[in-house]
Amino acid sequence: MFTPSLRSLWLGFLVLTCAAVSGSKPNILFIFLDDFGWKDTSYMGSDFFETPHIDKIAAEGMVFTQAYSASANCAPARASLLSGQYTPRHKLYNVGTTPRGKAEHRRLEHIPGVTDLDPSIQTWAQVAQKVGYTTGTIGKWHLSDDPHPYGFDVNIGGSHSGSPPKGYYPPHPNAPGLEDAPEGEYLTDRLSHEAVKFIEQNADQPWLLYLTHFSVHTPIQAKHELVAQYEAKTPGDLHHNVAMATMIKSTDDGIGLIMAKLEELGISDDTAILFFSDNGGYGPATDMHPLYGYKGTYYEGGIRVPLAIRWPGRIAAGQSSDALITGVDIYPTLCEIMRAPLPGQVLDGESILPIAQGTEPDSERAIFWHFPAYLQSYAQTVAEQRDVLFRSRPVSVIRQGDWKLHHFYEDNAYELYNLREDIGESHNLTKLQPGITNRLSRQLEGWLKETGADIPRAKNPAFDADLHAAAIKQAKAKHASK
Repeated sequence: MFTPSLRSLWLGFLVLTCAAVSGSKPNILFIFLDDFGWKDTSYMGSDFFETPHIDKIAAEGMVFTQAYSASANCAPARASLLSGQYTPRHKLYNVGTTPRGKAEHRRLEHIPGVTDLDPSIQTWAQVAQKVGYTTGTIGKWHLSDDPHPYGFDVNIGGSHSGSPPKGYYPPHPNAPGLEDAPEGEYLTDRLSHEAVKFIEQNADQPWLLYLTHFSVHTPIQAKHELVAQYEAKTPGDLHHNVAMATMIKSTDDGIGLIMAKLEELGISDDTAILFFSDNGGYGPATDMHPLYGYKGTYYEGGIRVPLAIRWPGRIAAGQSSDALITGVDIYPTLCEIMRAPLPGQVLDGESILPIAQGTEPDSERAIFWHFPAYLQSYAQTVAEQRDVLFRSRPVSVIRQGDWKLHHFYEDNAYELYNLREDIGESHNLTKLQPGITNRLSRQLEGWLKETGADIPRAKNPAFDADLHAAAIKQAKAKHASK
């Protein structure tokens, strides 16, 4: 039995212990997939792909149904994610800086931009290091040759490569930490096991893990052991690609292993999990219906992506939000989760943690995109593609409320859509809604000036109108015959 003095000491110890626990920093698991479409999870409506572990993250936290990448393709989306800045500020506009598509089809000279994230920009990983986190990046990096200078203590697999150079089976050249990959080992499985190892090694201290899978980027390469399972499954109306299904299954199985490890170590409730994608899905292998578009377009299918956040005790389970969220919001969100001060640099986003914890979103908020370049269309047929030569031509976009406005630079054309009534962006309302068109175009112009956006204005001397028209006619005829 405690004496009064011992009881006082014991109560004091409990108070200090509880204070330490309540003041401890949560771990952060940031799962970032590549080319993973808006409807590629079961919880978002896939009728063929299976994602029970991702679905569990969604069910135990908040799902954001109107979340967007800050860009429609890999490198600029990642640069915006890591910097917290829209593309005009960091100048990564495309994958690489060389022109895309045939010169005779491009009316304008593209803006090349840069290939590496400026190291003077402080990333949220560097912020994490400053407040006591051990940081790791496992998987795709794509923003320089080496992620270490950008705030990562551990790097497995990260280089300038945007996809597995030799595919998802070994060897994996220029992939640090994967030199010993045994024959037959599937890359996605290996990265998941590396994530488990990182968590085990750092379980007694705050950690931030950026698990940035190459999956499901091309090559669309099946995990051999899973092929028979999906060949035997009835194809869905929306999804039916067997190889893609195995890639998604491998990714989801790995997430299940990681979540099981968190439970085993007793740190699941102390870990905030974010699940996000870098852009829309790869058109020939998936479908974002009813959204129009796919990776590389600035229609909804190219930029609207799945986002879910799970943080037991801080974010209530079973929630859904239709707030407008974009990739630059992740930076301030991570800082708020870490209780870390924001860096002394421009951040374009807003923390979404208050929304996840019950605060009403700003209904007047506008979000933006700027792409002063070209992306050629897929060689494969993509159903109902509107531009058979380019996935995207130079364009800037604003979304505010239900309204979305595209401004195309080649011909100074505008497209206005009401996404509540027309989520497939099939009815251009510029002529019917001139007031809204003018208001949004002025807002977009102001944002472009504020961010110092590079505007493509120079005519391309190699453009050939006759060859361009003939190519469109030929491509449409080819697609119509299939």
